[in-house]
Amino acid sequence: MKISFPQFLWDLLPGATAPKSPPSRDPGSTAGGSSRPGPARRRPGSGRTTARQERYDELVREMKRIHGLRVNKWRSSTSGCAWEVHYRDGSRSRLIESPYPRGPMSCAVFMHEVGHHAIGLHRYRPRCLEEYHAWKWGLEEMEARGFSVTERVLKRRDDALRYAVAKAVRRGLRRLPVELEAWAPPGLFVSTGSASGEHVDQ
Repeated sequence: MKISFPQFLWDLLPGATAPKSPPSRDPGSTAGGSSRPGPARRRPGSGRTTARQERYDELVREMKRIHGLRVNKWRSSTSGCAWEVHYRDGSRSRLIESPYPRGPMSCAVFMHEVGHHAIGLHRYRPRCLEEYHAWKWGLEEMEARGFSVTERVLKRRDDALRYAVAKAVRRGLRRLPVELEAWAPPGLFVSTGSASGEHVDQ
């Protein structure tokens, strides 16, 4: 079985024999999987459904339908991951783990993970650039649908992107995409003055 390994932010890459489901980690990244996942855990419920929650429920159904996603499990923490499994018959599964949307933060993490599939896993390099585009896609989609993007959500995005850039620097990044300049350590890179598009630097 051919597996397309995703990228991630906070956790280490899995070993040569990947687990059936990815390890827990902080939001804004992806992790690997190596076998057909079991059914998604049923989302936690309080027994009460508000009008706001109904909108979140519909968002989940819409994202799964549009992007052909399967939810491996709903996490109790505000962390997530996204990955693909490719099978010998040519089929593939697009999978995510995230918290179930119940408010701005959990919704942002969910949409960020959906964003990795929406923009295309491995389309952008370096890895921190994919993180940027997944956050950008997710937050723009939330705003377009009338969901609140709070200051706490923006801070979470900023923390995630600063971490992603710092990690890329530790791995030897030589050229920083212009999109990420706002999250780079001051004075570390010289601006190229143009958008990066798709990159190949690690």
